[in-house]
Order: sequence, then C-alpha cells, then structure tokens
Amino acid sequence: MEIGQKVRVQGISDRGLSADMVSKLKQNPVGVIQGYRVVDGKGIGLVVKFDEGFSTWFFENELKAEG
Repeated sequence: MEIGQKVRVQGISDRGLSADMVSKLKQNPVGVIQGYRVVDGKGIGLVVKFDEGFSTWFFENELKAEG
C-alpha cells in the first residue's frame, strides 16, 4: 500500500480507539493513506486520513485497497 492510495477499513484491532472514533469509522470507513508509522519497534502502521478531517493509524491487515 502506498501514500495517496484510497483504502477501506476492514477491521480494527483492540488498541484503544475511542468509541467516538469507532463510530465515525463505521459511518464512513474509506480514507486515504497519508504516511507510515513505526508501531512496535518492528512493525509499520499506515496513517489514514478521512473526509471528516480526522486521521489515525492502522495495521496493513486492517485495510483493503479501494477501486
């Protein structure tokens, strides 16, 4: 997956996302990859920005490429 690519959130690991953010993701799970993030010293997360103006990171297996 690459920066600028449109993705859909497929699932969310239990990593402490707020109930508000989970609700927003359920309403519109499609966003654009904005960058990368080292998540545990050995893994890479993908930072995704959504139309509603918020962003958060996901593991690659939580995302699916759109169209």
